[in-house]
Amino acid sequence: MSQSEAPVGLKEPSLTDALLPLAALACLIAGALALFGLDALDGPIQVALLMCCAVAALVAMKNGHPFTSVQEAGKGAIASVTSAIFILFAVGALIGVWNLSGTIPTLVYYGIQVLSPGWYYAATALICGVVALSIGSSWTTAATIGVGLVGIASLIGVSSSITAGAVISGAYLGDKTSPLSETTILTAQIVKVDVYEHIKRQVWTSIPAFLIAFVVFLVLGVTGPDTVTDAETTSDLDKLNQIFNITPLALLPVVLLAFMSIRKVPASLALLAATLFAGVLGAFLQPDVYADFVNGSGNVLVESLKGIWSAMANGFSISSGIPDVDRLLSRGGMDSMLLTIWLILGAVTFGAMLEEFGLINRLVHPMIAAATTTGRLYVTVFACGFGLNVVAGDQYIALVLPSRIFRAEFARRGLAPTNLSRLAADSGTVTSPLVPWNSCGAFMGATLGVSTLLYLPYAVFCYASPALSVLYGVTGFKIEKTTPTEIEETA
Repeated sequence: MSQSEAPVGLKEPSLTDALLPLAALACLIAGALALFGLDALDGPIQVALLMCCAVAALVAMKNGHPFTSVQEAGKGAIASVTSAIFILFAVGALIGVWNLSGTIPTLVYYGIQVLSPGWYYAATALICGVVALSIGSSWTTAATIGVGLVGIASLIGVSSSITAGAVISGAYLGDKTSPLSETTILTAQIVKVDVYEHIKRQVWTSIPAFLIAFVVFLVLGVTGPDTVTDAETTSDLDKLNQIFNITPLALLPVVLLAFMSIRKVPASLALLAATLFAGVLGAFLQPDVYADFVNGSGNVLVESLKGIWSAMANGFSISSGIPDVDRLLSRGGMDSMLLTIWLILGAVTFGAMLEEFGLINRLVHPMIAAATTTGRLYVTVFACGFGLNVVAGDQYIALVLPSRIFRAEFARRGLAPTNLSRLAADSGTVTSPLVPWNSCGAFMGATLGVSTLLYLPYAVFCYASPALSVLYGVTGFKIEKTTPTEIEETA
């Protein structure tokens, strides 16, 4: 290669380089929220994130990276969330078809009769915790049982925001401690510990945190405002029973989805299979609903196909005359997830640029040097995990990077890797649904129909678990030691 063909030398990013994109993120997100309030999630925040990508790209190009490298970083970011995008589309289709087929109305109908408003929030957290532990997926738990529980809340007069917080608290208990959870397996693999040893250490923060959340939800339920009257609830139930054929058979898609999740069928395929099964089953159970939905002309086969197809694409809608019922059932469809996907694409592209061009490492390594005690090291890991959920917008980045970056430092200080695996999960996995533009926060808001900013104060488990993990590090409680070693840090 001639001298003229030699690549231009790259410059190491300065601290100002690393801080500039973060300052842009803070200003643009704050500006979007100030100008648009909760409506900022309907486009303004997405625009803000793409503008931040442009700032990060300019910083990278200033340091000698060609624009082709910027493009490659963007391609890698989008590729990394392909599976999440398919899951989001599948969830949108599932919600639309499960409303059409009577699955969600049946869940709501039976749930209202079983769950008392006084302990509704606590029961919601417990139910979602058990389901998530069984199937290992917070997203699937929220998209199925969680949707039904939030729907019941609106009909019996309890807070949908608190209910969503309880759903997320239970869902992330399972996501963090189930041996079937991909984030649990991923964390153990990166830190190089046995997955069951990792889960055992997780229990020390997860169970106390969930008990704290459970007590908070009990108190909120007992001391909450008056709920709707029995007469109003009975009216809503009667209306559901008039519109839909309420039968346990309508719950078979839930059973199928649970079975496939336990058998570790890929989430997007399991969700689509449960969607199509519900659509076919509903054609037999709810023929009048299908006909009304598509303004049918009498051809049952055509009505059924058109109804399933329309509900998957654009969601289900109904005008029952009861606003609460209409709000519960008129949602779903793949197109309802487009804003969420736009949000995720912007967030992960921004995060990938910060990682690819060394801006994250430029910020983290001085923090490690300043963490002279175990307590400070724990605070630093938490700040890194939560901070990556904010700036990178993806829980996998928030799990993988701290686990890789701090693995050598924990070994050098004689801290067992199980300490890091527990802390990384508490910092990365659990805090991800608290950030509106994070893939998890965006998913939960879109799926449950409750804005991330509204359920955020009530996702108690997501605060308690990382707080306990950091507290253990500061006090030395349940901190396991090994022989200090010097190991080479690997990517």
